[in-house]
Amino acid sequence: MKSIIFLLLSVACILSCNPTVEKETTSVVEVKDELSMDIDPEAALAKLGIEIPPVSPPAANYVNVVRTGNLLFLAGKGPKKADGEYIKGKVGADLTQEEGMEAARITAINQLAVLKAELGDLRKVKRIVKVLGMVNAVEGFENQPEVINGFSNLMVEVFGERGKHARAAVGMSSLPRNIAVEVEMIVEVHP
Repeated sequence: MKSIIFLLLSVACILSCNPTVEKETTSVVEVKDELSMDIDPEAALAKLGIEIPPVSPPAANYVNVVRTGNLLFLAGKGPKKADGEYIKGKVGADLTQEEGMEAARITAINQLAVLKAELGDLRKVKRIVKVLGMVNAVEGFENQPEVINGFSNLMVEVFGERGKHARAAVGMSSLPRNIAVEVEMIVEVHP
């Protein structure tokens, strides 16, 4: 018991006697935050020539986004093009891997539309936390991560470091209405 108390007191003394430890850690975090806040997502979209489309209403009994605290949970969206048509088909049969990547990029634009509609300003996004990318692929197709990179790459182009996220990229034997990809995500926002 005495050794545990001594250990706890020693750690407390080290931390209180060496304030630079906490200060250095904080300054590294502050620098990272400052760097990531330098990117204006709206300006990045303009530079990329991307216009945010209107948000599609849910296709069934659900909502596009649920907010709990500082987290937004976005329902799955697919690759709906500007003309209202979806990119459909199986990657590896009807679509090439590159066409699948483009479908994932278009899906990213559609999810940005949901964020913009919910927040009013994409600068309110603190971080893209988690992405689940589903690829409608032929049996034996193994490059789901490369396809979903079309989504992930755009998030990083738009948000910089704040766009880097945890991710799963999985293959599906089918997706609703035969769409090529579907992606859902979790986003942390500023209070």
